[in-house]
Amino acid sequence: TNQGEDRKAIQYCGRAIGVAQEVGDRHNEGNHLGNLAAAYLSFGDLRKAIAYYDQALVIRREIGDKRGEGADLGNLGTAYRDLGENLKAIELYKQGLAIQQELGDKRGQGAKLVNLGLTYSNLGELGGVIEYYGQALAIFRQIADKLGEAAVLSAFGTAYRDMGDASKAIHFHLQSLAIEREIG
Repeated sequence: TNQGEDRKAIQYCGRAIGVAQEVGDRHNEGNHLGNLAAAYLSFGDLRKAIAYYDQALVIRREIGDKRGEGADLGNLGTAYRDLGENLKAIELYKQGLAIQQELGDKRGQGAKLVNLGLTYSNLGELGGVIEYYGQALAIFRQIADKLGEAAVLSAFGTAYRDMGDASKAIHFHLQSLAIEREIG
């Protein structure tokens, strides 16, 4: 999106939050705060995104919205990872993963595991990369999510490339490419 659209999205989210507060609709207030945070995240204003995700998270917990809480924890993790605060991101992703497991949300679990693997890759910790990408790959295969499977294989390849193992990087990227060709 362009900056003008992002700014409009931010204005509309702000108005929607005001309306939700006015009518006492905590559920939609949490949703709109999350949307506002996402707009700031896409705009690159990570500190504002974190502030609004934190506000949304408080509401999600107050009203018992586990699905929203899990999503907000993951999004907070991404914002902190983008800030280079990888240990904080790992903590948040693990909290979100626990909620996805509680809900039985396999796709959500896969996404949190991929984010954990990516964060460990940023830290240069191959053990964490293998553990979390491996778990994500198993889940995506279990639920027959070919796109997710291809993405994890590609992420594995990138991690191995970044760690100087070209042979393994090529191996994983070729597997990803084969799946991507298969699904078109």
